[in-house]
Amino acid sequence: MRTLWLVIGLVLVGAGAVWVAQGLNLPFAPGSFMTSDPTWLAIGALAVAVGLFLVVRGWRTPRTTR
Repeated sequence: MRTLWLVIGLVLVGAGAVWVAQGLNLPFAPGSFMTSDPTWLAIGALAVAVGLFLVVRGWRTPRTTR
């Protein structure tokens, strides 16, 4: 379960960072219907926050031994 939380969290952080960049219309962000739309800035920030929470949860979860 620890690895699953880390992977999902990292994917959310990466996707959220792209969405934030597109919402801010940064020059290196790929252009799409999300470009310069503040809605995607908010969605991206929320995705990054949830992703960071999952990464921390996965990192702090003790490993189980069998």
